Amino acid sequence: MTKTILYARVSTHEQTAEHQLTQAREAGFSIDDVISDEGLSGVTTRLLERPQGKRLFDILRKGDTLVVRWIDRLGRNYEDVTENIRQFIQRGVTVKTVINNMTFDGAPKDPMQMAVRDALIGFMAAMAQAQAEATKEAQRVGIAHKRQKDAPGVYKGRKPSYSRKDFDAVVLMLGNGTGVSEIAKSTGLTRQTVLRIRANQPQANEVLKAWGL
Repeated sequence: MTKTILYARVSTHEQTAEHQLTQAREAGFSIDDVISDEGLSGVTTRLLERPQGKRLFDILRKGDTLVVRWIDRLGRNYEDVTENIRQFIQRGVTVKTVINNMTFDGAPKDPMQMAVRDALIGFMAAMAQAQAEATKEAQRVGIAHKRQKDAPGVYKGRKPSYSRKDFDAVVLMLGNGTGVSEIAKSTGLTRQTVLRIRANQPQANEVLKAWGL
Protein backbone atom coordinates (compact mmCIF):
# COMPACT_ATOMS: atom_id res chain seq x y z
CA MET A 1 0.00 0.00 0.00
CA THR A 2 1.38 3.38 -0.99
CA LYS A 3 1.66 6.21 1.53
CA THR A 4 1.71 9.98 1.54
CA ILE A 5 4.29 11.27 3.99
CA LEU A 6 4.81 14.87 5.08
CA TYR A 7 8.38 15.80 5.91
CA ALA A 8 8.78 18.88 8.10
CA ARG A 9 12.10 20.46 8.97
CA VAL A 10 11.59 22.86 11.87
CA SER A 11 14.13 25.22 13.39
CA THR A 12 13.56 27.40 16.44
CA HIS A 13 12.72 30.32 14.14
CA GLU A 14 10.21 28.58 11.91
CA GLN A 15 6.78 27.05 11.98
CA THR A 16 5.98 23.93 13.98
CA ALA A 17 5.43 20.53 12.37
CA GLU A 18 1.76 20.76 13.39
CA HIS A 19 1.46 24.09 11.58
CA GLN A 20 2.96 22.60 8.43
CA LEU A 21 0.61 19.62 8.69
CA THR A 22 -2.36 21.98 8.97
CA GLN A 23 -1.20 23.90 5.90
CA ALA A 24 -0.81 20.65 3.94
CA ARG A 25 -4.31 19.51 4.84
CA GLU A 26 -5.78 22.91 4.02
CA ALA A 27 -4.09 22.62 0.61
CA GLY A 28 -5.95 19.35 0.02
CA PHE A 29 -3.34 16.75 0.94
CA SER A 30 -4.33 13.56 2.77
CA ILE A 31 -1.33 12.77 4.97
CA ASP A 32 -0.70 9.25 6.28
CA ASP A 33 2.35 10.04 8.39
CA VAL A 34 4.47 13.01 9.48
CA ILE A 35 8.24 12.87 9.84
CA SER A 36 10.02 15.90 11.26
CA ASP A 37 13.48 17.10 12.20
CA GLU A 38 13.43 19.83 14.83
CA GLY A 39 16.04 22.34 15.91
CA LEU A 40 18.18 21.88 12.78
CA SER A 41 19.32 24.63 10.44
CA GLY A 42 18.32 24.04 6.84
CA VAL A 43 21.20 26.21 5.65
CA THR A 44 23.97 24.15 7.27
CA THR A 45 22.58 20.62 7.62
CA ARG A 46 22.29 18.26 4.65
CA LEU A 47 19.17 16.10 4.42
CA LEU A 48 21.18 12.90 4.92
CA GLU A 49 22.74 14.40 8.05
CA ARG A 50 19.35 14.87 9.68
CA PRO A 51 18.07 11.85 11.67
CA GLN A 52 14.59 11.86 10.14
CA GLY A 53 15.72 13.20 6.78
CA LYS A 54 18.00 10.18 6.42
CA ARG A 55 15.08 7.96 7.43
CA LEU A 56 13.12 9.14 4.38
CA PHE A 57 15.50 7.24 2.12
CA ASP A 58 14.82 4.07 4.12
CA ILE A 59 11.03 4.18 4.28
CA LEU A 60 9.89 5.73 1.00
CA ARG A 61 8.99 3.17 -1.65
CA LYS A 62 7.94 3.24 -5.28
CA GLY A 63 4.49 4.79 -5.59
CA ASP A 64 4.76 6.77 -2.34
CA THR A 65 4.30 10.53 -2.23
CA LEU A 66 6.58 12.86 -0.29
CA VAL A 67 4.97 16.18 0.66
CA VAL A 68 6.98 19.18 1.82
CA ARG A 69 5.97 22.77 2.50
CA TRP A 70 8.59 23.91 -0.01
CA ILE A 71 11.58 22.27 -1.65
CA ASP A 72 13.99 24.01 0.73
CA ARG A 73 12.94 21.40 3.32
CA LEU A 74 14.85 18.80 1.28
CA GLY A 75 18.39 20.13 1.56
CA ARG A 76 20.73 22.87 2.68
CA ASN A 77 21.57 24.32 -0.73
CA TYR A 78 21.11 23.99 -4.49
CA GLU A 79 23.24 20.86 -4.87
CA ASP A 80 21.69 19.07 -1.91
CA VAL A 81 18.08 19.83 -2.89
CA THR A 82 18.42 18.89 -6.55
CA GLU A 83 20.32 15.67 -5.81
CA ASN A 84 17.80 14.52 -3.19
CA ILE A 85 14.77 15.20 -5.38
CA ARG A 86 16.34 13.32 -8.28
CA GLN A 87 17.11 10.37 -6.02
CA PHE A 88 13.51 10.22 -4.85
CA ILE A 89 12.25 10.42 -8.43
CA GLN A 90 14.58 7.58 -9.48
CA ARG A 91 13.11 5.48 -6.67
CA GLY A 92 9.61 6.06 -8.07
CA VAL A 93 8.62 8.53 -5.37
CA THR A 94 6.50 11.56 -6.25
CA VAL A 95 7.56 14.82 -4.59
CA LYS A 96 4.89 17.48 -4.02
CA THR A 97 5.01 20.93 -2.45
CA VAL A 98 2.31 22.62 -0.41
CA ILE A 99 3.30 26.06 -1.69
CA ASN A 100 2.29 26.39 -5.36
CA ASN A 101 1.26 22.69 -5.42
CA MET A 102 4.24 21.63 -7.54
CA THR A 103 4.70 17.98 -8.55
CA PHE A 104 7.97 16.27 -9.48
CA ASP A 105 7.94 12.64 -10.56
CA GLY A 106 9.17 10.20 -13.15
CA ALA A 107 6.13 10.57 -15.41
CA PRO A 108 7.94 12.55 -18.15
CA LYS A 109 9.64 10.11 -20.54
CA ASP A 110 10.34 12.43 -23.44
CA PRO A 111 13.88 13.88 -23.14
CA MET A 112 12.61 17.44 -23.63
CA GLN A 113 9.95 17.06 -20.95
CA MET A 114 12.54 15.59 -18.58
CA ALA A 115 14.86 18.51 -19.31
CA VAL A 116 12.10 21.00 -18.53
CA ARG A 117 11.31 19.18 -15.26
CA ASP A 118 14.97 19.12 -14.22
CA ALA A 119 15.43 22.77 -15.16
CA LEU A 120 12.42 23.72 -13.03
CA ILE A 121 13.81 21.75 -10.09
CA GLY A 122 17.14 23.52 -10.50
CA PHE A 123 15.55 26.96 -10.73
CA MET A 124 13.41 26.44 -7.65
CA ALA A 125 16.35 25.03 -5.68
CA ALA A 126 18.49 28.03 -6.61
CA MET A 127 15.69 30.39 -5.62
CA ALA A 128 15.26 28.56 -2.30
CA GLN A 129 18.99 28.87 -1.55
CA ALA A 130 18.96 32.58 -2.37
CA GLN A 131 15.99 33.14 -0.07
CA ALA A 132 17.64 31.10 2.71
CA GLU A 133 20.80 33.18 2.46
CA ALA A 134 18.76 36.40 2.54
CA THR A 135 16.88 35.16 5.60
CA LYS A 136 20.13 34.21 7.33
CA GLU A 137 21.50 37.69 6.74
CA ALA A 138 18.28 39.23 8.03
CA GLN A 139 18.54 37.06 11.13
CA ARG A 140 22.13 38.17 11.65
CA VAL A 141 21.04 41.78 11.53
CA GLY A 142 18.10 40.97 13.79
CA ILE A 143 20.40 39.42 16.40
CA ALA A 144 22.53 42.54 16.41
CA HIS A 145 19.42 44.66 16.97
CA LYS A 146 18.11 42.29 19.62
CA ARG A 147 21.21 42.83 21.73
CA GLN A 148 20.25 46.46 21.99
CA LYS A 149 16.48 46.27 21.99
CA ASP A 150 16.21 46.77 25.74
CA ALA A 151 18.58 49.71 25.73
CA PRO A 152 16.94 53.11 26.39
CA GLY A 153 16.12 55.09 23.29
CA VAL A 154 16.40 52.22 20.81
CA TYR A 155 13.97 52.82 17.98
CA LYS A 156 12.35 49.65 16.67
CA GLY A 157 10.50 51.34 13.86
CA ARG A 158 6.77 51.61 13.40
CA LYS A 159 4.77 48.79 14.95
CA PRO A 160 3.55 46.45 12.17
CA SER A 161 -0.08 46.65 11.14
CA TYR A 162 -0.25 42.86 10.88
CA SER A 163 0.06 40.06 13.43
CA ARG A 164 2.04 36.83 13.25
CA LYS A 165 -1.20 35.04 12.33
CA ASP A 166 -1.83 37.57 9.56
CA PHE A 167 1.71 37.15 8.23
CA ASP A 168 1.48 33.35 8.10
CA ALA A 169 -1.91 33.56 6.37
CA VAL A 170 -0.61 35.99 3.75
CA VAL A 171 2.47 33.85 3.03
CA LEU A 172 0.36 30.72 2.65
CA MET A 173 -2.15 32.37 0.32
CA LEU A 174 0.61 33.98 -1.75
CA GLY A 175 2.18 30.58 -2.09
CA ASN A 176 -1.15 29.18 -3.29
CA GLY A 177 -1.37 31.89 -5.97
CA THR A 178 -4.12 33.92 -4.32
CA GLY A 179 -4.41 37.50 -5.57
CA VAL A 180 -3.50 40.50 -3.43
CA SER A 181 -7.03 41.90 -3.35
CA GLU A 182 -8.51 38.56 -2.29
CA ILE A 183 -5.87 38.18 0.43
CA ALA A 184 -6.58 41.66 1.73
CA LYS A 185 -10.31 40.93 1.85
CA SER A 186 -9.79 37.58 3.57
CA THR A 187 -7.37 38.84 6.23
CA GLY A 188 -8.77 42.33 6.75
CA LEU A 189 -5.39 43.86 5.89
CA THR A 190 -4.90 46.70 3.42
CA ARG A 191 -3.61 46.00 -0.07
CA GLN A 192 -0.52 48.08 0.73
CA THR A 193 0.28 45.82 3.72
CA VAL A 194 -0.11 42.65 1.64
CA LEU A 195 2.07 44.14 -1.10
CA ARG A 196 4.80 45.02 1.43
CA ILE A 197 4.80 41.47 2.79
CA ARG A 198 4.90 40.02 -0.73
CA ALA A 199 7.77 42.30 -1.74
CA ASN A 200 10.06 41.18 1.10
CA GLN A 201 8.85 38.34 3.31
CA PRO A 202 12.09 38.03 5.35
CA GLN A 203 12.03 41.73 6.21
CA ALA A 204 8.33 41.59 7.12
CA ASN A 205 9.13 38.66 9.40
CA GLU A 206 12.00 40.57 11.04
CA VAL A 207 9.69 43.50 11.80
CA LEU A 208 7.43 41.13 13.75
CA LYS A 209 10.42 39.73 15.63
CA ALA A 210 11.65 43.20 16.52
CA TRP A 211 8.33 43.82 18.26
CA GLY A 212 8.30 40.40 19.87
CA LEU A 213 5.35 39.21 17.78
